Amino acid sequence: PKGTFSEQAVLKSFGNSCKVLFENNIDTVFKSVEGRSASYGVVPLENSTEGAIARTLDLFVSSSLNICGEILLPIHHNLLTGAENKANITKVYSHAQSFGQCMNWLLENIPKAERIVVSSNSEAARLASLNPGDTAAIGGVDAGEYYNLVSLVKNIEDEPDNMTRFAVLGVDEIGVSDTDKTSFVMSTVSRPGALFSLLQPLADNGVNICRLESRPSKSGTWEYVFFIDVHGHKVDPHVALSLNQIREKAGFLKVLGSYPAAVS
Repeated sequence: PKGTFSEQAVLKSFGNSCKVLFENNIDTVFKSVEGRSASYGVVPLENSTEGAIARTLDLFVSSSLNICGEILLPIHHNLLTGAENKANITKVYSHAQSFGQCMNWLLENIPKAERIVVSSNSEAARLASLNPGDTAAIGGVDAGEYYNLVSLVKNIEDEPDNMTRFAVLGVDEIGVSDTDKTSFVMSTVSRPGALFSLLQPLADNGVNICRLESRPSKSGTWEYVFFIDVHGHKVDPHVALSLNQIREKAGFLKVLGSYPAAVS
């Protein structure tokens, strides 16, 4: 929605001249791009404090879209409220990820305030604006301004280098640049050393893994898929050879896209 960090990521990547279509959740961003209502979509992928955004990873498995780019955005949370003092705050609204990123601050400063999880930081600000005297939201400055709330306390995130990585979704594949990444998802067969066997081609061909994340596969209890980012484009000979060798052994492999690595 408008007023979220996702909007900031869009503006950082595409500028103010693009037409922005706001959606209520990650699923509808995927659907808008798949249905060609939008040329590109921007969705949160992982946070440096709280880790992967599970819903985004799950949607990648079934979506036909490619990752066309990535955006790194510093995340600074604020206590948004109409209250004059934080001691007056009885309820705090926030997205679950933001609560996690500000947990220590909340425990030290307003430990008795009820924490209510909502769908986005923008929705949190909207709800806080309904009873501004004793409720608050966690979010960015934009959300506060949009709903006429004051940033009573700024930068309440526990880690000063807190950052979220966003994925740019699109239909087209992206050509080779000087600093590419390739993202793919795979599953293993159930046998000893299966994951090691799938990772071995990357080591043998000199391909560096820069991220590895596991998620339940949804196809069986205690079965997992693995999301991997490597340096290089999928058409680079060493990357292409590795992917072909992994495909021969994997139960499932899907390349999610090759794209230029972002600069923070």
